[in-house]
Amino acid sequence: MRRNPVLAAFLLVLSAAAVAAEDNAVRRHPAGQTEASVRRIIVKFRATASSSRVQAKAAPDAVGALARRNALSVETSRVLVDGLNVMFVEPTDLSESADTTLAHLRADPDVEYAELDRRRYPHAAPNDPLFTQQWYLQNAQPSAIDASDAWDITTGNSNVVVAVLDTGVRFDHPDLQRAAQAGKLLPGYDFVSGESGGTFRTANDGNGRDADASDPGDWINSTDKQNSTFADCDITVSSWHGTRVSGLVGAQTNNAQGIAGVAWSPMILPVRVLGKCGGFDSDIIAAMHWAAGEHVNGVADNPTPAKIINLSLGAVGACGSPYLNAVSQLRALGVLVVASAGNEDGHAVDSPANCPGVLGVAGLRHAGTKVGFSNLGPEIGISAPAGNCNNNGCEFPIDTTTDIGTTTPAGPGYTNHNNLGTSFSAPLVAASAALMLSVNSRLEPAQLIARLQQSATPFPAPDGVSLCVAPTDVDQGECVCTTATCGAGMLNTAAAVAVASKPFVIVSASPTSPTAGQAVNLNGSASFAGSDRTIASYAWTVVSSDGVIPTLTNADQANATFTAPSAGAITLRLAVTDSAGEQDSADISVTTPAPPPPTPAASSATSSGGGGGGVFDLSCLLMGLLTLAGIRRRT
Repeated sequence: MRRNPVLAAFLLVLSAAAVAAEDNAVRRHPAGQTEASVRRIIVKFRATASSSRVQAKAAPDAVGALARRNALSVETSRVLVDGLNVMFVEPTDLSESADTTLAHLRADPDVEYAELDRRRYPHAAPNDPLFTQQWYLQNAQPSAIDASDAWDITTGNSNVVVAVLDTGVRFDHPDLQRAAQAGKLLPGYDFVSGESGGTFRTANDGNGRDADASDPGDWINSTDKQNSTFADCDITVSSWHGTRVSGLVGAQTNNAQGIAGVAWSPMILPVRVLGKCGGFDSDIIAAMHWAAGEHVNGVADNPTPAKIINLSLGAVGACGSPYLNAVSQLRALGVLVVASAGNEDGHAVDSPANCPGVLGVAGLRHAGTKVGFSNLGPEIGISAPAGNCNNNGCEFPIDTTTDIGTTTPAGPGYTNHNNLGTSFSAPLVAASAALMLSVNSRLEPAQLIARLQQSATPFPAPDGVSLCVAPTDVDQGECVCTTATCGAGMLNTAAAVAVASKPFVIVSASPTSPTAGQAVNLNGSASFAGSDRTIASYAWTVVSSDGVIPTLTNADQANATFTAPSAGAITLRLAVTDSAGEQDSADISVTTPAPPPPTPAASSATSSGGGGGGVFDLSCLLMGLLTLAGIRRRT
C-alpha cells in the first residue's frame, strides 16, 4: 500500500491532552419496564374504501373516534407519516393491561396495526480499559477489517451520505465538525419528542423536535431515578454515543490529529433519536423516513437524503410492524439499514437488527471469535470487531471520538478505554458500504449486502473454543462463529470495495422451462458497471448441459438467444467486462421438461379367456343368447 507519512504518524500517536477519561457503563435495556397508565401506542390506519383519506392521515377526528370506540382517553397524538400516528392514551378502566388495549385496537376495522411505542437503547458494553491503537482498521489481527488497503482503491465520495440515528453529535469535535467548516457533519435534525404532559425529560434539551442535532448529554443520576420517567433506568454518566459512532463512520482523516474514520470523504447526517435512557420507536421510525428523504409531518424535508442508515440501538423482542414497514419502504428507495445485534450476552438478536431487510451486525473479538457480550442468531448478516478484553486487560478496544464531560459537554476528546460493544461493529459495516457506493453508486441494498457477504473473510476454525449456539450462547462467553450464528463471515472492507468496483451482472431467461425446439431469450441488459465506467463487452457461454449443447446467437451481446434442445438442464453464464478491464459473471439455468410418456395403444389380439382384456368374442355372445332363451322357455 502507498503510505502517507502524516497518516501513519497520526494513526500511531494520539494527543495525550485530547484523551478523555470516561466511565462508559454498559448500555442495555432494563430487565423490565414499569407499565405506565399513559401508554404510547403507534397506530397505522388502513387506507381503504371504508376508511377515508382523512382517516388514513390519522387526523384528530379519526384518532378521537378510534379512542371512543375502544374506551380510551387520548392525552395527545402525533402524525409520523401519512397513515402512521403515535397516540398517548389511557384506558377508561385503569386495570386494563397494555396487551388488552393493543388487542382492542388491533381488532378495530380501521387499524392496520398497533404496537407499543417502546424505548430503544444505545448498544455499548462492559466498563473496561481502552487501548488507543486502531487495530481494527488494519490487517494484523484476524477480525480486523483491512480498511487501510481499501483506501488504496478509494477514500470515498462526498456525495454519499451516512445517517447516524443516535444520541446526536458534538459538532465542536475537531475530528468531526460541521460541513460548513470543512468538516464531516451535515446539519441533521433532532427527533426526540416530549412527554405527554408537555415535559422534555428524555430530550434533556428543553424542547422537542428541532433542527439542532447536538447531543446535550444523556446521564442519569439519583435525582432522575426519583422521576417515574426514569424509574427503570440505570444511573450512568453521559455516553456521547452518537459522537463515538460518528467518529468510526467518518472522522476527518489524514488531518494530522485524532483518529482515522473508515469513510474519509462520505458525509455524516446526525439524527438525534435517543435521549436520557434511550428513545422511542415513534421518534426512531419518523427519523428513518426523514433521513431517507421522505416527508415527515411538521418537519422540513431533508435536503441531503442518506443511502445508508446506521442504527446502533435496539431492544429485545421480535421485529414489529412499524419497523417492518419502514425498512421495506426504505429499501424501495435504495436505502441500506445497518443495525447492531445487541449486547445481551449471546442471546437472540435485538430489534431492529432482526428485521427482514436490515443488515444485522454481530461483534467479534480480535481473534475472530464472537465476543461474549454480542448477541447472535440467524438474522445476523455479517460480523465486525466490537472490542474485547483478555487476561492482559483491554488490549483490543475500539478507539473513537467522544466528549470528556460526565454529564453536560465539557470538550472534545478520544476514548482511551472500555469502548466496546456491537454499537461499534455496525458503523464499521455502514462506513464500508459507503466506500462501496463511492465506487459503484448504482448498487441497491440487496446488492450491497450480497457483495459484503461475498467478500467477507471466513470465520477461523475452532481451536479449543466451542462453536457458537444460536440463538443463545449458553455460557455467555467467547465462541467460534458459524454462518448460522454470526452471518456470512468477518467484514473485509478492502475486499468489499474491490468487489463493489466490479460490474454487477443481472441475467434473466424467457422462458426458463421451454419445450424442445422453442426459442429462449437471454437478457443481460440490466447489468451495470461501477461509477465512471462503462460495460465494454458481453460474453455468453454454456457452462453445462444434460444433453446437446445449444448454439448461442448474439453471444457477444447483452441479449442472446438459443433453441431449446431435447429434455434436460442447461446452465449458461454471462461474463461482463467493464472499461477498466474488471470482470464479473452470473449464471442462469434453463430446463426443458421431459415429454410425457405416450398413451398405450389398445391391443388388437383376440382372447377367449378371462382376464378382462381383448377383443369382443362373438361366440360368447351367441352362447349367452341361447342360454337366455332356454331359461325363458322353462319359465
